[in-house]
Amino acid sequence: MPVPDRRVSMQQLHLLSYNIQVGISTRQYSEYLTKSWKHVLPHREHLPNLSRIASILHEYDFVGLQEVDAGSLRSGFVDQTEYLAYHAQFPYWYKQVNRNLGRLARHSNGVLSRVRPSEITEYKLPGFPGRGVVVVELETTDESVLAVCILHLALGRRARRRQLDYLRELAAHYPYVVMMGDFNCDCDSRAFKDLVANTDLRGLDCEFKTFPSWYPRRNLDHILASGNLRIIGVGVRVLDHPLSDHLPVSMKVALPEGVQLAT
Repeated sequence: MPVPDRRVSMQQLHLLSYNIQVGISTRQYSEYLTKSWKHVLPHREHLPNLSRIASILHEYDFVGLQEVDAGSLRSGFVDQTEYLAYHAQFPYWYKQVNRNLGRLARHSNGVLSRVRPSEITEYKLPGFPGRGVVVVELETTDESVLAVCILHLALGRRARRRQLDYLRELAAHYPYVVMMGDFNCDCDSRAFKDLVANTDLRGLDCEFKTFPSWYPRRNLDHILASGNLRIIGVGVRVLDHPLSDHLPVSMKVALPEGVQLAT
């Protein structure tokens, strides 16, 4: 991997979460039908679109990706997490394969980081197999860790409730925590509201919509940070980059005064 051409603040992290829909650009609902073959077979547009996505990721310190393919027929056997890490110049990357269909498809979450992780742990979420969360631990100078959790939750309400309960228990194990990804639910979800109400996670903003990217009406993608992390600026931002069927979301967080990421 090339050495990144930008330095990371040791007290702050600029975060991005993006459901990239396997590199498929969708511009209207009818394309879910007319372009459905792209979820199965390779196509010539996916690498140029991945390159456009990489150009967006370049300015961030830590990126969580959902709906990434880990190298199968439909992606032209390109490991999309590795491809984005290389082209956006991230020195550390990791993929969590949650649904492995062999040569046909390898559904994954992806991690890109400019900070060296001290530990990475995969968890399978409750419900039908194929959903997971990957926890990336970054050491801090107060002999603790900042845990960044990248997740993609189920479509079904009952399974999602169990998964959100699981995430609440997971968050309790870490002193500093960020949860980000495609939650597949918005502020109308009682289970999601319970997660926020029963933890000190902050950053929920119901005004910002991420789906569908061509006419955003639902806020399915979120970044939440524990109360001991300072959210810098306006908080979560939705970026106008419709290169998938979701829009990416970003947030900048800072560790408490006197605490930094360990080098």
